[in-house]
Amino acid sequence: MRRVLSLLILAASAAVSLSARAADVIFAQVASHSNPASAANAKGMSTGIRVYFDKVNAGGGVGGNQLRLTTLDDGLQGPKMVALTQELIDAKSAIGFLGFLNSAGLAEIAKQDLLGKSGMALIAPLQGDKHVVGARNVFPLRSGYADEIAALLKEAKTWGKDRLAVVNMNIAFGPSLATLTHELVGEAGIQIVTHQVLDATPNQLEASVRAAVSQVSKSQPKAILLLAAGKPAFEFIRAMRAAPGGKTQFYGLSVLLHDVLGQEVGIEAARGIVLSQAVPYPFVPSKPVITEFQADMKKYAPGEAISFSSLEGYLGAKIAAEAVRRAGNAPNRASLLRALSELGEYNLGGIYVNYTPSRRKGWGGVDLSIINASGALQK
Repeated sequence: MRRVLSLLILAASAAVSLSARAADVIFAQVASHSNPASAANAKGMSTGIRVYFDKVNAGGGVGGNQLRLTTLDDGLQGPKMVALTQELIDAKSAIGFLGFLNSAGLAEIAKQDLLGKSGMALIAPLQGDKHVVGARNVFPLRSGYADEIAALLKEAKTWGKDRLAVVNMNIAFGPSLATLTHELVGEAGIQIVTHQVLDATPNQLEASVRAAVSQVSKSQPKAILLLAAGKPAFEFIRAMRAAPGGKTQFYGLSVLLHDVLGQEVGIEAARGIVLSQAVPYPFVPSKPVITEFQADMKKYAPGEAISFSSLEGYLGAKIAAEAVRRAGNAPNRASLLRALSELGEYNLGGIYVNYTPSRRKGWGGVDLSIINASGALQK
């Protein structure tokens, strides 16, 4: 594994620049471009990171240092993310981590306290679980899942959707968010009329979807809160739309990508689903940083799609660059970690994060969007 990792880092560095210098500051990302469940987000994140790094480097870098990104593919396998992370820690080539994507892998990294033990910082992982973003040396950007659920419940109540069916998958964030929803509905003035669980085990999924659809139909909710992603979510939406009560309003989390959802269940079935977004809406220049992001995407990644994930990568890279600037002329892992911990309230351009030695807070806002008749998102 060590030899494979060394070759990957050397190849990535060579691909970035044949004339890479000792002053290069390398950030490492572990995210799968090969697994269909993560490919769109992984590509968007790395594109956004590289766009901002390219902009900084074109202006002379940070204190003469050029910012580089190395991305390794874990196949969306939790144990492989952990192994690659440990190898990156041991290799000492990267100054910090940026834009990790893999819920199971991140949960295990947090559980093992790999970042705290190694003194490595992880900036802007694509993750909203409080156990991950609250782990030592994690510096979050996106809002947490709890923020997303609170926003969706508020939206449901506003529109009179006060009888709710909760449907969660039995893996990843599903169980913990179902528990959290039960805790929040009373304050929101909402009643849960049925709670169903989707068994993500391949040979159990079909039966659990069928049972969940039957119970949801019988309970006649005014809306369905779906705490799932990937195949469990797609199978349930597809089956529910074909069942009695199939036109019931759906609410989902940011992990349900609208374009992938439209491809998997069809635009008509996806139409009208309200999704929370844990990063700002990237398609309308409502804040200075969105205007900046859109211009830089056009200049440094022409032809690449603007997306929530590319904006997330861009914002994470902006935090990383500022931390390098504050880490001094010869930044290292310790000085980067110290700079991040003392960043305080940092304005990304109308969007703020706040990191102190005792508290690390990301954006904290939630945007809501709806899938329209053409399969696109609108606010």
